[in-house]
Amino acid sequence: MVPPPPGEESQTFVLPPGWQSYLSPQGRRYYVNTATNETTWERPGSSPGIPASPGPHRSSLPPTVNGYHASGTPAHPPETAHMSVRKSTGDSQNLGSSSPGKKQSKENTITINCVTFPHPDTMPEQQLLKPTEWSYCDYFWADKKDPQGNGTVAGFELLLQKQLKGKQMQKEMSEFIRERIKIEEEYAKNLAKLSQNSLAAQEEGSLGEAWAQVKKSLADEAEVHLKFSAKLHSEVEKPLMNFRENFKKDMKKCDHHIADLRKQLASRYAAVEKARKALTERQRDLEMKTQQLEIKLSNKTEEDIKKARRKSTQAGDDLMRCVDLYNQAQSKWFEEMVTTTLELERLEVERVEMIRQHLCQYTQLRHETDMFNQSTVEPVDQLLRKVDPAKDRELWVREHKTGNIRPVDMEI
Repeated sequence: MVPPPPGEESQTFVLPPGWQSYLSPQGRRYYVNTATNETTWERPGSSPGIPASPGPHRSSLPPTVNGYHASGTPAHPPETAHMSVRKSTGDSQNLGSSSPGKKQSKENTITINCVTFPHPDTMPEQQLLKPTEWSYCDYFWADKKDPQGNGTVAGFELLLQKQLKGKQMQKEMSEFIRERIKIEEEYAKNLAKLSQNSLAAQEEGSLGEAWAQVKKSLADEAEVHLKFSAKLHSEVEKPLMNFRENFKKDMKKCDHHIADLRKQLASRYAAVEKARKALTERQRDLEMKTQQLEIKLSNKTEEDIKKARRKSTQAGDDLMRCVDLYNQAQSKWFEEMVTTTLELERLEVERVEMIRQHLCQYTQLRHETDMFNQSTVEPVDQLLRKVDPAKDRELWVREHKTGNIRPVDMEI
């Protein structure tokens, strides 16, 4: 199917502010609110006086499977690009006389792991949902080969793995800060213990005062580091550890939801292939009976031919029903993928910003600690500048002098 150019609809109908239209992987147009990331298949209502839908040829169902309408005819005419899979009774009857050309269908679409994509050689390049942003919602539709050679990994699974890895990195950062806290606590304990040491306690004078202040500064510094470790715990480590405590559980639910939709899609695709095969067999049986009647190799009556034609028509109806169900399943999967990948993208931005803010808090606390440490040695500097050996000598002599009369020579 050849979808209309990305800008065709916007040239005819004006969308409300904040809405943009894009094409899905199978060529179907959908709408995105760039402010809220809301997605919908239905064109949102616009300003007064503008129709709410483009026209009678629009449908809420995806148009084709493998490039073919349910009737088995190629879906290349532009005027049928937005028509529903389910057609009139007359079209369904044509299924009894013509077989679906699967070779031609692959010229327009390609099916990979039960998901239908536009063929890269015949379909125009699709417009990205968020151009220039490398958004999750644009680059994870296909499956990726497992590096270990064990099959493939769904694009959505890669996004979940990144989210869980981010949660693990966040946990390890918290553990790292915890080790830093232990170092601070041990350092503060050793400083406090050293400040109580009695070494050089008998130093006197102004130098003795300065030495006593040095020992006191160790106790002050120990208090600073204890406060630093406490703030690291409450303002950095704990928020990192507790951020999104139920994150893994939420991601598991999200994984199961998308996986269930993907399984349903695979089941519907298998039903389509089974119905297509049944239709081919019914058509082959009808053709064989018709040929036998024409060359008079059989006594089949016209009633037998009508019966075979009815069975072929019923098989065509079954195929249309299966294609309808498949397209509905793929539409649901596509819509949920867009919504969920945008949500995962938002969560990742939120996680990175949260960690950045708390690491900034760590550096701020570190600067404050350095400043407080500097303040603990300032009194020491002041006393050291006042050390006066002459004054200390005078004070000591006054306290410990034994007499100031000098000896003289002995007389005969």
